[in-house]
Formats: sequence, C-alpha cells, structure tokens
Amino acid sequence: MQLPYSETLDIQYLGKFFENTSECYKLFWFKAIMTKLDEGKTELTFEELVDEMIADAWYMVSEYHLNLGPRDNLERLVHYMHEITGMKSAEDKQTILKYLRECNDREIIRYKKILIDNVPYRLQAPLMTELRSSELDGNVILRIERINRQTHLLYYFGVYDGLGTMIRLQEDWVRYLQKNRAVILGWLQYHMIRYLQRRNPSVPGIADKLYPPQERNLKRVIQYWKLIAELQPVKEIYGNNIITPQQMSIDHFVPWSYVAHDEFWNLHPTTKSINSSKSNHLADWETYFTGLANLQYESYQMMWQYEAVRKEFDTCAREHLNNEEIEYRLYRQEGLEREPFANMLADIIRPVYNAAQNSGFGRWIYQSEQHNQLL
Repeated sequence: MQLPYSETLDIQYLGKFFENTSECYKLFWFKAIMTKLDEGKTELTFEELVDEMIADAWYMVSEYHLNLGPRDNLERLVHYMHEITGMKSAEDKQTILKYLRECNDREIIRYKKILIDNVPYRLQAPLMTELRSSELDGNVILRIERINRQTHLLYYFGVYDGLGTMIRLQEDWVRYLQKNRAVILGWLQYHMIRYLQRRNPSVPGIADKLYPPQERNLKRVIQYWKLIAELQPVKEIYGNNIITPQQMSIDHFVPWSYVAHDEFWNLHPTTKSINSSKSNHLADWETYFTGLANLQYESYQMMWQYEAVRKEFDTCAREHLNNEEIEYRLYRQEGLEREPFANMLADIIRPVYNAAQNSGFGRWIYQSEQHNQLL
C-alpha cells in the first residue's frame, strides 16, 4: 500500500515499520500513538501508550477470541485482567482505561513492563539506518542514547523512568501524520488485518473485529418474526417460553462475535433477558439445535402458507440471505419435510459452530433468569 509522499521525510522507511512482523506489539504501539495524536498529545508516557494497547486488544481477545500469537504477552494480559476484574467482554473503552490508570495489581504491572522491553525502540528501526540491530539490545540507557543521536525519527526519548518514560513526537512527523491521517489509519488497518488473518486462518470477518462491537440493524428480522407471532404463538428455544412482541430480541445461535454476519439461518427470536444472559456464548448444540431447526422449519412452512409472511421474508432476505445456494436449499418452494430441512440446516451451521468452539467460545445452557451454566 503506497503512503503519501513528503518533501521533508523519507516515507519509504515508514512503509517498512511492519515488515517481518512476528508479533503484534508494533501494530498496537503505533495505533496507540495515532490515538493520542488525535487527542492533541505529542508527549506521551510508555504507560499511557501501553494502556491504549491493552484497551485496543481487549475486544479482539475477550469478545472475539482472536489469537494474537502463540506466546503473546498482550493477549495473556487481557485474559488475566478479564479473569480478575469480571469486566464485560464488550466493556466501554474508557472504563478499561480508567481501571488501568488506577490499577496497582502486581501481575498487570509486570506484564506492562514486559510490553515496553523492545517495541518502543524497535518500531523505528527502519528509520535508524546507521544503527545495527544489536545496538537496539542491551542496557536501556545506552539504547536510548544511541537512538536519540539519530536524525529524522518519529519520536525521541526523555530520561528513562520505566513505565513513566516519555517520548516526544517530532513536529515534521506530527504534521505528516495529521495531514494524512485517513490514509495512515487505512495502512495500519491493512497490516493489522493481514497479521490477524495469519494468526487466525479459520476465523471469518477479521476486518469487523478490530474495534468494539457495534449495535447491529436487525429491524427486518424482528419485523418478520413479529408477523409470525401475530399468526401463531412463537416459543423461544432456550426456555420454551411464548414470546410477546414487547419481549422479542434476535439471537445469533453461533455468536456474532465469531461469525461477524447477520445471516437469517443463524438468527432466531428469544427474549431480551435471555439474549443478554447468553451474551457471546455458544448455545449447547445437543440441547438446543433441534429447537432451532423446528422453529426455523415452522417459519419456512408459514412463508409458503401466508403471502404476507412470504413478502416479509423476501424483504428480510435482501439484507440477511447473501448466499443464493443456501437460500435455495433451505427456503425453496418445493416443500421440504422437517427432517431433511433440519439436516440441511445442520450441514450449514455445524461447521461454523465447531470452528467457534475451537476458537474458545464456551458452550452455554439456560437454566433460569438467575442461573445459567457454562460448560
């Protein structure tokens, strides 16, 4: 990806920042710098940049279950913090940052110190053409002295003070990054997606998993199921309760945080409270798939029985059925019997379900509003 030209900076070296990226730290460190620059800050401590790295990685690790690397300390830190704090996997970023600023947990501080061992110094290695790679190792004070003697760097270091060490972004780089912000962020996203795809080859929708989860538009699906509920009672599959239109919520049988899509065959109505309890867990297959298949089959029968349901389905399908083969196999007019329909639905969902389970999504059984069981 071509970066914008500069008359004062040698941009070819910036383009090499993420070459041979065996770990994710450089990507998150640079993203943290861009975030702080957006806030108008050009003098930054190691700790506030590391806190940004952790907050950015939080959703990828805890919500989307992405693998950042086989021995990745940023991933380990997020898992540890998620375990000890009980914060939601989709927690607000400012809440995460506030916790990190005020945290005195020794293990979290230890992980933070590991994260600053190399990345602050090695990110700029392509710009330091006069230094050998070995000169970026060893005593940290000597490292900083050597680096600060180089010219045209993105940032320079203040006096070493562990996590309190300050970096100062240089004016010519600040102007370049601000002027070309959109292109720089696109370039960074491109490298982040490539890195994560390499680490998570079987996971779909990587590009949608770089940021906190957003509210999704399931209005058409809700309208479809509400129409069916007007014609006959609809029972949700987890507690076998009849759903009123006021209670209705749409659940992804395999969580959106894995599939990253809103395909109709993976969606079904439940209550808002049960949907909230299930969160981004996998409904236990043996317990619930038959109920899902029956519910989907009943709606399939009704769409060919009632013209109004068929029209609502057609409207819904334009947004929520993006595979013509699946639409033909499951929803064709020929009149599928219940068992063949269930078998075809299982053929579509089971591989995705198994892949999500292998990615670390825990199985869930609904017991009551107060007692839900993770397996």
